[in-house]
Amino acid sequence: MFNRTFEIAGREIGGMAPPLVIAELSGNHGGSLDQALKLVSACKDAGAEAVKFQTYTPDTITLNSTAPAFRVDEAGLWAGRTLYDLYEEAHTPFEWHEALFDHARALGLIAFSAPFDETAVDLLERLDAPAYKIASCELVDVGLIRRVARTGKPVFISTGASSDAELDEAVQVLLENEVRDLSILHCVSAYPTPLSETHLGSLAYLKSKYDIPIGFSDHSEGLAAPLAAVALGANVIEKHVCLSRADGAVDSAFSLEPYELGTLVRQCRDLHKASHDHKTAPLSIEEESLRFKRSLYIVENVRKGEPLTRENIRSIRPAGGLHPRHLDEVLGRSVLDNAPAGTPLTWEMLA
Repeated sequence: MFNRTFEIAGREIGGMAPPLVIAELSGNHGGSLDQALKLVSACKDAGAEAVKFQTYTPDTITLNSTAPAFRVDEAGLWAGRTLYDLYEEAHTPFEWHEALFDHARALGLIAFSAPFDETAVDLLERLDAPAYKIASCELVDVGLIRRVARTGKPVFISTGASSDAELDEAVQVLLENEVRDLSILHCVSAYPTPLSETHLGSLAYLKSKYDIPIGFSDHSEGLAAPLAAVALGANVIEKHVCLSRADGAVDSAFSLEPYELGTLVRQCRDLHKASHDHKTAPLSIEEESLRFKRSLYIVENVRKGEPLTRENIRSIRPAGGLHPRHLDEVLGRSVLDNAPAGTPLTWEMLA
């Protein structure tokens, strides 16, 4: 159905490839193109391989209404604000996109975005975006998903606040429109997400169900959750970034600063090296330790014809003697010649 691995701009996703760390800029540009460009540069300096934008205007994502349904609840990070006001602050203007994409590509970064309506997809197609992200709350927008699918590009989907049935429907739309390169990102749509609510067991569930590259789009504070996700097999990590949380940008409270992003990138790679494969036999680097496996040794001087007992043979380090499983077989047998303590026991020694 879907490919188990795929590429974006030449970068393999899934398989034995290290996890792709995507730096999400969101609205952390603070309304300044110059700030946005600096943030892209900071992501590159930190070692990220990809940057992701969000492509919408307040008018393409909501209505300018003060009705209760159009307000954020009186709790949390954006309490009491209207959706229109929030998205007015957070949006990345369409006219910035070309400069941002050009700058990212000049730095060698993979640049793509999450579109929120068809006009956004049209813009991103003109910029030759190599992939698309379907944001959590847009997972139910089958029309948008269909439009993205028809680009023929790889797709990332975040699962925040979605049911299995909703995710299945979105996946089916992609299949019907011949998308074969898909990565599903486990996500919890709470800002910030408490560590106790990250539900990272979902990674194994998604991998088992879909058998595709899976990942984690994280809104928790710090590095614990994304690093745990890598250890659990995540192929993609998406994390919000800002130049400084002190700037007070719209998503900065749960975003990483550049030095933290650098730590995340390095530790994701280290964890991948440590956990990407399993072990079923001794490794080459364990060769020296093979000498110290336990085996059966003469531990007291034994004279010719004397029987072996639990007092004069034991399982000890190093290797060289019979396997410890043979202890009961050799007890009571005698030796053909004198055997001093420290002699490894072999079958040839026994009468």
